Amino acid sequence: MTFLGICQIFFFISLILLIAKPLGLYIYNVLEGNNTLFSGILRPSEMLIYRLANIDFCEEMNWLKYTQCVIAFSLVSMLLTYLLLIFQNLLPLNPMHFGLSDAPAYATKMTPDLAFNTAISFTTNTNWQSYAGETTMTYLSQMLALAFHNFVSSATGIAVAIAVIRGFIANRVGTIGNFWTDLTRITIYILLPICIPLALLLVSQGVVQNLNPYLTFTTLDNHNQTLSFGLVASQEAIKNLGTNGGGFFNANSAHPFENPTPLTNLLEMLSIFIIPAALTYTFGKMVKDTRQGVALLTVMTIIFLIGTLVTYHFEAKGNPNFKPYNINYATNQLGDSGGNMEGKELRFGIANSSLFAVVTTDTSCGAVNCLHDCLTPMGGLITLLNIELGEVVFGGTGSGLYGIIVFAVLSVFIAGLMVGRTPEYLGKKIEKKEVKMAMLFILIAAFSILVFTAIASVINFPKDSFWNSFGSGTNNLNNVGPHGFSELLYAFSSCTGNNGSAFAGLSANTPFYNILLGIAMFLGRFFMIIPVLAMAGSLSEKKLVPASIGTFPTYSYLFVILLISVILIVGALTFFPALCLGPIIEEFLMRQGKLF
Repeated sequence: MTFLGICQIFFFISLILLIAKPLGLYIYNVLEGNNTLFSGILRPSEMLIYRLANIDFCEEMNWLKYTQCVIAFSLVSMLLTYLLLIFQNLLPLNPMHFGLSDAPAYATKMTPDLAFNTAISFTTNTNWQSYAGETTMTYLSQMLALAFHNFVSSATGIAVAIAVIRGFIANRVGTIGNFWTDLTRITIYILLPICIPLALLLVSQGVVQNLNPYLTFTTLDNHNQTLSFGLVASQEAIKNLGTNGGGFFNANSAHPFENPTPLTNLLEMLSIFIIPAALTYTFGKMVKDTRQGVALLTVMTIIFLIGTLVTYHFEAKGNPNFKPYNINYATNQLGDSGGNMEGKELRFGIANSSLFAVVTTDTSCGAVNCLHDCLTPMGGLITLLNIELGEVVFGGTGSGLYGIIVFAVLSVFIAGLMVGRTPEYLGKKIEKKEVKMAMLFILIAAFSILVFTAIASVINFPKDSFWNSFGSGTNNLNNVGPHGFSELLYAFSSCTGNNGSAFAGLSANTPFYNILLGIAMFLGRFFMIIPVLAMAGSLSEKKLVPASIGTFPTYSYLFVILLISVILIVGALTFFPALCLGPIIEEFLMRQGKLF
């Protein structure tokens, strides 16, 4: 670890904290229907959408109707995406002829199971990619299917978070807003106005943005090399801002056409965190007590810094079995270890690679600028744990906020049990139904991650059987032992957590994994949104209770400590046995000289 590296980490989080309040206030005004900087320009477009779609933007929905709209919109758009991907070879904007007889030899075929997995992936804000974008997706698919979902899946997550907040501030009204109004306003007033200048900034730094066919060059050693192009900057902006993460290129943000300079690296990390951080201030404004939002932001920041510094420490320390020492050429002496540079870009180094790895797994983003499969066991443990905690440390756009609110509800319930009082949070009594929904939210994630990992760990079809062609189990792992298990655990953690990053040692483009991972993504999105909205609906029907002398203050340092403890304990108790089989035992074996 270096002083400069630590300064870069704290500089980054300082920028996030500075941006959170003004952006959070802007989001609050947008969702309250107040006039904003862009109202005069964008209001006509908003009204036009309502008229064309026959939307009554003043209608208030109960939780059940809101949930039905979320799921119906997602399922219909997912089906349309699946059809577009299946028939992309017959559609325009396919200059490399993907899916046709004259496609390049390196092209990957869009099979029905891969289209199924991809459609679910982008609909659920996961952006898990069992393919290389530059060798599989046409320009039309990238723009009309994937970039579209980058906007609307992100907007859906924010809409659900706002609906949950309305459940707390409603006083026996039983409604939590209008999904169609929320979706439209979030997309038009929040995501688009940030993405357009961000994309232009990325283009100014060298990020590619064109519709040109790929070019093949002859290198100095007389070999052919193909350079891939496309509408990269526009997708890069929304993939990070919406915490989607799906890269135009297989190398994602390690590719120089996606992330060419240290400035673009900083901009991409900032865009991943700014909306989740800002939503905590929006939360405080909506409940009319900004201290509540500050408490949640404090919890997120503390856990984020702990994870980042731990990851940076172990990556800077490196592998004790392999020490790439620095040489002091003045004295011709070996200096300190250069740390673990395997799988990292020299342009960014260990500090920024460690920071990016934690940023992308603290949120549901999944964009990467280094290979997570090459992290040290403890570095890999932090990225795994970040996802398995529910990605509530800033988290996804919206999903991070409603996830940490669920943990806050559990925390006040536990505090109430300690003192023998009915727990309250933000003026609402936390009773049986709310606790059941909160526990269901947590148990669904645990079930999906652990059960599907167990299934993939034990099912291996015989190599001479028909079913072997489905590509199951450990036959598709590139590593054995605990590291191979970590690759499986990471895949199902990432898909259930709607993250999308991977250890990359698993060959997942098979029918078995495409279907099983697709189911995990679906469960991790919609089967967790339903109990959250049900909890919001229950809260909206309750009366607001004024705070009394016995009310536990949920903005105090004591609540911050309790909430951090609940988040860490729930994650540790649920996933500690699985983590022991993966990165923890790998760390001990590595110290004994055994590598995988």
